[in-house]
Amino acid sequence: MLNKVKGYRIERKVKLILIERGWKVIRAGGSLGEYDLIAFKNGHCIFFQIKSTSRDRFYYYGYEDKNYEGFPFMLVVDFGRNVTRVMSPQSIVSKTDGEDLETFLSKKP
Repeated sequence: MLNKVKGYRIERKVKLILIERGWKVIRAGGSLGEYDLIAFKNGHCIFFQIKSTSRDRFYYYGYEDKNYEGFPFMLVVDFGRNVTRVMSPQSIVSKTDGEDLETFLSKKP
């Protein structure tokens, strides 16, 4: 149960950051599908799978395509201590992979 609460908090944190940047965000309740959040802005759509860990590495076993139904599919891993990385899905994620969430969002519409 604790992992679900932690996961929800991280999803909410990412959702609020997206909303602050002008994105419209839908949360996939229960996270039963491939993605946790869908974000829309200026005619663009991005699917996000949100994960968290307190370790230096995260092993991802989910959906690994770079697109979902023709739209970008991104993996977001929160490592804690203000280290949140965004990247195309990959099996092993470290704190230096991908981009910082703020940097990623600064380049998007």
